[in-house]
Amino acid sequence: MSGSLNGNKILGAALATAFVIIGLQQVTGAIYATAKPEKMGYFIDAPEEAAGGPAEVILPPDWGTVLPTADLAAGEAAFARCQACHTATSGGADGIGPNLFGVVGGPVMHRPGFAYSDAMASHKAEAPTWGYDELDQFITAPARYVPGTKMSFAGIRDQNTRVNLIAWLRSQGSGGYAVPAPDPARQPGAAAPAEGAAPAEGETAPAAGAETAAADAGGPTGAAPTTGAAAAATTQTAPAAPSAATSSANTPR
Repeated sequence: MSGSLNGNKILGAALATAFVIIGLQQVTGAIYATAKPEKMGYFIDAPEEAAGGPAEVILPPDWGTVLPTADLAAGEAAFARCQACHTATSGGADGIGPNLFGVVGGPVMHRPGFAYSDAMASHKAEAPTWGYDELDQFITAPARYVPGTKMSFAGIRDQNTRVNLIAWLRSQGSGGYAVPAPDPARQPGAAAPAEGAAPAEGETAPAAGAETAAADAGGPTGAAPTTGAAAAATTQTAPAAPSAATSSANTPR
């Protein structure tokens, strides 16, 4: 009899403890309930692409301008992130990636015996040389420039860092690869003239007489009427107006 009472006591104590725990959760949840703020504490100004203007056009580096002034020490420091896979010294051994001595201006897959990926072999058929632009695009995003490459490096997005790195790589066995002349088309602010802009020096606008003749022949209109001496000159050189009968006969039907 006493054993059954002890069992009931234990069961009752367990149930009471469970009720207390559940009750405390409900009470504390009601007391310390948090409400979602109506206004966020931090505003992040991230305009949507659709609402923005035209995308900024990033010109490729003007190698004739940036290479002579590149920071070789900064380029060597940037190469530190490549040293886990590459060496760049003369006679250096291949690692996970090939040795890069003489890579600038050299052929793609320049290290004989290195196990390049099939994707790199296909790329070589399209772009056989590691020129400045090709290296710049590859270092920016290797997997995007050569899809399927075994190189897992994420890339370097900063253009100035890439320029310094390529300039330093050029100093490692590629000094004979020529630096091109400065290219004005790659200078900041270089862009095609806007539509409707004044003609460039050396270009002339079409003569008013030619526009008037085009309008008389059924061409596009919109030229301003000539006045003064220009009108007189046009009147003297213009052919006589055809007769009504002739105009009727020549009118297309």
